[in-house]
Amino acid sequence: MEEEPHARHQATAVFGTGCFWCSEAVFAELHGVARVQPGYMGGDPDRATYREVCTGTTGHAEVSKVTFDPQVLSFGELLRVFWATHDPTSLNRQGEDIGTQYRSVIFYADEEQRAEAERQRAALDASGAWEKPIVTQVVPMQEFHPAEDYHGNYFALNPDQGYCRLVIRPKMEKFRKAFEGMLKPKTVLP
Repeated sequence: MEEEPHARHQATAVFGTGCFWCSEAVFAELHGVARVQPGYMGGDPDRATYREVCTGTTGHAEVSKVTFDPQVLSFGELLRVFWATHDPTSLNRQGEDIGTQYRSVIFYADEEQRAEAERQRAALDASGAWEKPIVTQVVPMQEFHPAEDYHGNYFALNPDQGYCRLVIRPKMEKFRKAFEGMLKPKTVLP
């Protein structure tokens, strides 16, 4: 069976920016992103469930696995969004979400991704973009464990839930403004 043309141009990036509900919502709106899947990476494979990961004892990070077309959106551009949409200077914490599962982390797929992630991290640290040093980990991809189905597309399906209204919505408003030129075209209804 011949591969579909768009399938030949897909790459994967995995980011931990705290709660995966936030990062999934952000990356899903970027032009060139085919799919974003929330899940867990970096810990004990036998304990890769939301209930276990929330204990902070499994070694996992909540992550978003981003499938994208590098001919439309580069890994470097994804990184720009990554840095801008969370606090990379906060160790094991994003806002009120506290624990190692909320760490800032880039799981790289290959040497090219590793080099670009480390280059951008060093440049941002040297620039003084943040008052504190960046603590983002840059580590090789490990086994990905998809999150439970109810986590998928969480913000879109639960916009009035408290966390979505108070945390994700304001983040999305800032993101959309800052990255307007990189967003998927809006669907216009007839």
